[in-house]
Amino acid sequence: MTMENGSNYTASKYRTPDGAPADIVIFTITSEPQPTATKSLPKRELQVLLIKRKVWPYEGMWALPGGFSRETESMYETARRELQEETGVDGVHMEYFNVYSDPGRDPRGWIISHAFFALVHEKYLAARAAADDAAEVALFPVSEALTRLELAFDHRRILSDALERVKQSMLVTPIAGEFLPDEFTLGELYQVIRTVVPDFEEANFIRKMKSTQSRSGVLEEIRDANGEPKKSNRYSQRAAQLYRFTGNLPKLSLYS
Repeated sequence: MTMENGSNYTASKYRTPDGAPADIVIFTITSEPQPTATKSLPKRELQVLLIKRKVWPYEGMWALPGGFSRETESMYETARRELQEETGVDGVHMEYFNVYSDPGRDPRGWIISHAFFALVHEKYLAARAAADDAAEVALFPVSEALTRLELAFDHRRILSDALERVKQSMLVTPIAGEFLPDEFTLGELYQVIRTVVPDFEEANFIRKMKSTQSRSGVLEEIRDANGEPKKSNRYSQRAAQLYRFTGNLPKLSLYS
């Protein structure tokens, strides 16, 4: 058997993909005041950033932002560049979560896509504007994007997979704090969790979160200058204890 080495290696012996794009799933939680006579929590909704394609293939269809990598950059650098070029969004930390390589997934040829996701505060998306290969850029409720929109390529699958990852992040990290004031009630925290994980039904959530052992140093009660429990009634008639995240990371699920 002849062993191949650097002197007789020829790249042309091997077919390379026709492209290696990054696809980016950017989630946010929108918040709107409730027009009610009594105090109530704002209306929150999990939404996703989509672009409308203006070039073939799938011209005129909604899709995830993304594009082809360059040989001078990493896939993460590709994701950051393409997100900025197509939507104007910059400075977002993304996480890699999967590769998509099913034959025929892209009519342009053998295209292997690397997917990234992030859950960010809406303020990071405030300056969004369509450019490059995007005719429009908009936020859609995730439920609508998955059930009512016809997404380009295999982006419905990518979005669905990313949704499961962001649900996991919500339950095992303090990312909920990104959508809360520095001081918040457990009711506010619970609402943020349910916005991302609608089937989260922790009957003993309040009791467990009031337990020092359950919080494990991740949440702490806030006290006033006199050492008394600090409370708020901004969203309810009855004042509730205020908490804050300590900055410590949980070792297990925060909420279950």
